[in-house]
Amino acid sequence: MRFMATYDLMETMRNTNQWLGATAAALGSYPATALIPNPFFQMLSAWGEVTERSFHRMQEKPDWGINTVVTEDGRERLVEIETLVERPFGDLIKFNAVGRAPRARRILLVAPMSGHYATLLRSTVQSLLPDADVYITDWHNARDIPVSEGKFDIEDYTLYLVDFMRHLGPDINVVAVCQPAPLTLAATAYLAEIDPEAQPQTLTLIGGPIDPDAAATDVTDFGRRVTMGQLEEFSIQRVGFKYGGVGRLVYPGLLQLAGFISMNSEMHSKAFQDQINRVARGAASEHDKHNKFYDEYLAVMDMTAEFYLSTVERLFKDSEVASNSFVVDGHKVDIGAITNVAVKTVEGSKDDITAPGQCVAALDLLTGLSDDKKASHLEEGAGHYGIFAGKSWRNNIRPLVLDFIDQNTSAPAAQATTKKAEKPKTAKPKATKSDKDDGPLPTRIPV
Repeated sequence: MRFMATYDLMETMRNTNQWLGATAAALGSYPATALIPNPFFQMLSAWGEVTERSFHRMQEKPDWGINTVVTEDGRERLVEIETLVERPFGDLIKFNAVGRAPRARRILLVAPMSGHYATLLRSTVQSLLPDADVYITDWHNARDIPVSEGKFDIEDYTLYLVDFMRHLGPDINVVAVCQPAPLTLAATAYLAEIDPEAQPQTLTLIGGPIDPDAAATDVTDFGRRVTMGQLEEFSIQRVGFKYGGVGRLVYPGLLQLAGFISMNSEMHSKAFQDQINRVARGAASEHDKHNKFYDEYLAVMDMTAEFYLSTVERLFKDSEVASNSFVVDGHKVDIGAITNVAVKTVEGSKDDITAPGQCVAALDLLTGLSDDKKASHLEEGAGHYGIFAGKSWRNNIRPLVLDFIDQNTSAPAAQATTKKAEKPKTAKPKATKSDKDDGPLPTRIPV
């Protein structure tokens, strides 16, 4: 599988389906077809429109789409995105509310590198922006990164986080969502040992696989069942000539997406059939529930082969973080070295990707941290997606996280009390299926 031909074959299939969709949409919408009293052409046009849009989104990075925020003074302010640290494999960016004074709360969101872009946390950013200065890690698509930039594995990822935390200073509060939770914990411990003054004030770990063996899921079973040789042989491909990363070994986003969809094929099939029917009836719109969800869900990015393989081998198979034996740049990290950073874990009772028990395991590793600086929360009825972007996040978890930050930092108590009672004033996103039941995004493979 480690050939350009296999990578280009998938891209050719995507491109062909996009073209077929565009062609069908054009044929079905010819004015002359209106003379034929048969719904065939309406269905053809609708199928083409949905198909063309879906396959086009697979190669596009979504926009953040966060244009304004209503601040505490009741004013709607423009939001500008500023790149603070620019690196080959990922940037540190800030969402600036133009004209607003710096907020007491400063929050760094560590976005997953698990097949989707950081924009997956769009609603998380929107919910925090009225109450905090928000920063996020914006990881790049490996297919666009020249081979000359070198490797990028989980040690490099951890060192990126170390540099981002140092840049933001010790008054930052870090929130890691899903995949990066164990590496963010390791980065904090690394700082505790080599640069204690650069540690963040608080660390919140949301639905992360700190100890994958603490509770079995399909994801952990997959990680145990498949050998590294099989994984490398059947999952790794080489980027073709179309992109800037030509020749780089990657775990392709399209292959990841195929795995996502196959695990919930009936749900996806029904969702697309329903959307085609809505388009044919004229009941669909550009920003309807289906398009808002799938525009983000279908937008996938490649990961470097070394990052994907080292994640599976070192975090899932060898449990290096869970066993406190993780090594970064030749230095064995001791998670027990964290003594001043308040740590909170958040889990969902119905999370079938990172099951309850996997994330809270972090607290047992913090042997040097006093109990009054440890906290955990289990959100009843919440799935994986709900704990960081669904109604459980908006209604319950977000206020708890802000309270935890305020209790362990110098943020003014008055601000904490006021904002606890208020709901975010940004426009409330329309509910998706995942929002309605707090269920997870369709299950992904272990990264």
